[in-house]
Amino acid sequence: MSGSVSTASSPKPLLFIAGDIGGTKANLAVFQAVESAVGHELIRIRQGRYPSAAYPGLNAILREFLGTDTYYISGACFGVPGPVKNGRVKPTNLSWAVDAAEIHEEFGFNSVHVINDLLANAHGISELHGADFETLNPGIAENVGNRAVISPGTGLGQAGLFFDGESYLPWACEGGHTDFAPRNEGEIALLQFLMKEFGRVSYERILCGQGIENVYRFLRETGRCAPTPSVEAEIKNGDAAAVISGHGLKGDCALCMQTLEMFVQILGAEAGNLALKTMALGGVYIGGGIPAKILPKLRTTQFMNAFTDKGRLSAVMEGIPVHVVLNDDAALLGAAHCAYIGNRKLR
Repeated sequence: MSGSVSTASSPKPLLFIAGDIGGTKANLAVFQAVESAVGHELIRIRQGRYPSAAYPGLNAILREFLGTDTYYISGACFGVPGPVKNGRVKPTNLSWAVDAAEIHEEFGFNSVHVINDLLANAHGISELHGADFETLNPGIAENVGNRAVISPGTGLGQAGLFFDGESYLPWACEGGHTDFAPRNEGEIALLQFLMKEFGRVSYERILCGQGIENVYRFLRETGRCAPTPSVEAEIKNGDAAAVISGHGLKGDCALCMQTLEMFVQILGAEAGNLALKTMALGGVYIGGGIPAKILPKLRTTQFMNAFTDKGRLSAVMEGIPVHVVLNDDAALLGAAHCAYIGNRKLR
């Protein structure tokens, strides 16, 4: 009986580069996709974070990230803030654009996808697990239907997930740039205050890091609450949004507390608006860099009261599950998910 020895090389692992590219940082990672009869698992091989504005473009960041490593990359996907057209997007808070064709030309990946950052967040929901969420409202557990994502961070991102009866199909939008709609006298005064500075006022002028500072300035400069001198000094020498949020949570500065309360109420109202526009009976997910940091305030009744206060549809709103995304890598995982799915379509 004769024997034989196979000389065929082992199949190359399915490796993907995923990126969550923001105005502050570019978060990159290499993932390996392990497939099985029941689905796939994305295993992180390595990861790096880079200050976005310190580089002339994403290609330069990728060169540094990859270095001399000899990974065989099957595909890549990058979530970037802003509207994507023909694989290209110019982020609002960066001086450079991201172009899928330029990345493909330099690095030769089989597939390169550039998607909106909130679309990446929406895709990332499917890669998260129970411990990655905190539930603010359990809603009706049997509810099935569309989902929505709203994420205040450097800006305000929004996205939806259409439920086709079997699976969720994410889609991106620029809802954070819609007109701010005040609900009471205090918010009307806030609108008027910001109109003097910006003209048109969108929700993103309020529901983001800079927005926290805008609300603080409004309350201070209109005499609604006196500033605390030590906090003012901290703001001048540090991250204003972080300082204001920190003291608002501690409860040692009345102005910071009022700022955070107004921010949370407006966030709740706009999350509810998004839920109505998308009929998100399957749940609303609150992501982005800010919510997890101010979680104690979101747990109060202020957020959910504003979310459900929709007149004749308030009962519907009370049945919608609301979750805070605690995993800061949701968008990164979503980009990896898209890279994997995009590569599968080419096979």
